[in-house]
Amino acid sequence: MSSIETLEVAGIKSAIHAMRNPYDSWDKTDTTITYDPFETRLTVGPADKELSMRLAKAGTEHCKHLRMVEVWADISMPLYWWKEFDTYRTGVEKVSCSTMHKIHSRYLTFNDFQNVSSDNNVCLLEYIIPRLNGLIEKYKKSDYKDKDVWYTLVAELPSSYIQKRTVMMSYAALRQIYNQRRGHKLNEWHEFREWIRTLPESWMITDENE
Repeated sequence: MSSIETLEVAGIKSAIHAMRNPYDSWDKTDTTITYDPFETRLTVGPADKELSMRLAKAGTEHCKHLRMVEVWADISMPLYWWKEFDTYRTGVEKVSCSTMHKIHSRYLTFNDFQNVSSDNNVCLLEYIIPRLNGLIEKYKKSDYKDKDVWYTLVAELPSSYIQKRTVMMSYAALRQIYNQRRGHKLNEWHEFREWIRTLPESWMITDENE
């Protein structure tokens, strides 16, 4: 099944500081940091929040500070979703698990594919999974040298196959995605937008009060 795991978020404090540079208004910042033995907590004050949201609504040329906030996440999604996500290049970097080098490393199961609620999809997977596993077995028996078998395996992999990628995205990129994928037909985009709401200071992306 598809999943999204947040690995790290960095840069919010520095982005809030940089946001005030054009106004020479660092003395007006009301963002605070508190420390205790278990947690370092950043609290964006109402004045900083108001300015950040105002700059974001003014357009991409004004909210440059959002480009300074980065989030890293492990995202496991079907190939048909990744094809759409690959539209986004600015402020996005990806390192994927390799179907080219690792698709033959183990036998496939239903858990390797997105669970689409369709009898036709289930019937297709009941056929295609044994077919792919047969190719994997044949490729292994050739001591991983039969290129034609490997090529067939890669070519016949369904787009519902779930691939994991570690992705680095700026809050500016996420803001664009969040707005553009509102109301999309794919459930995976709604899952992605819900994940965005779980990020620290997600209002910087969504304009929604926490």
